[in-house]
Amino acid sequence: RSSYSCCYFVLPCCFFDFHGKYSRRQSRKTQYREYLDFVAQVGFVCGFHVEEDCLRIPSTKRVSFIGKSRTYAATESALIDQQITQFINSRRTCAVATCDRRVGFNQEDHCGGQCKEADSEAPEDETETSGTMWMPGFQPREKVEQIRNCASLPRDFVDEVVLSVANLLLSAAPQKSCGDKQGGSTNTWNPGESLSLREVAEHLNKETLKKLKSEYGGLQTLLKNNHQVFEVLNGRVHIRDWRKEKPPSRTKPEVKRRLSAEAFKTRLCWFYIHHPDGCSLPSEACPYAHGAEELR
Repeated sequence: RSSYSCCYFVLPCCFFDFHGKYSRRQSRKTQYREYLDFVAQVGFVCGFHVEEDCLRIPSTKRVSFIGKSRTYAATESALIDQQITQFINSRRTCAVATCDRRVGFNQEDHCGGQCKEADSEAPEDETETSGTMWMPGFQPREKVEQIRNCASLPRDFVDEVVLSVANLLLSAAPQKSCGDKQGGSTNTWNPGESLSLREVAEHLNKETLKKLKSEYGGLQTLLKNNHQVFEVLNGRVHIRDWRKEKPPSRTKPEVKRRLSAEAFKTRLCWFYIHHPDGCSLPSEACPYAHGAEELR
């Protein structure tokens, strides 16, 4: 609707409608194919010759749509714009009907009549001002999207939480004699116990929890971000035992195997510094640096 000369390219991914998540209406198609048909329909309603293409990218969602030319003359723009407004209204009513269905209404019966009414009774003022107000209440997202996946938290705060949780898991396990600090010992290395996320949260102070709750995923996201130290499985937190990690595949191409073998250690080993038994792996087998002298 930007202008008659506008063209577009779209690569559909997440299943969303104009007013929320896309609701499936056909069971004979896959969800992806049904959604692609809906996106193509939007292009047709807007008066485009819609072309479909499959991109050569490493993704399961590779189907794109291109709108390069219109199906109508420029003089008919006002009529098409009214058609678009009615289409948006009908989708809004369908979204409301879907919500009603979840509390007991029949979607097909309820939505069918409502959509027809919306098509025939589009508000006049909305149609007239569609050039400036495409959809009442529509709020575009901010130009700068706030990062809330725990990645922007202060490093000191993250390190403090990681150390606190790790000590909690270690103290929950029976005490064992310490192994060799330099290379670890397969017989005495303490892997700690596993605790549920709730049990871990109960041991953190209120200020820490408050700061984590403002992030998407909270404590679980922070722990998963620290993949070197923790493993979170089925809602339980474990200290990662690098002895159990699968070795690199021998079927890799020669170039990749060589690059993997020559990979530089760019981060210090958390276990070498903080674990009472040191790292469970010898220096040459650990993907992290055992001391600043190994950093590159």
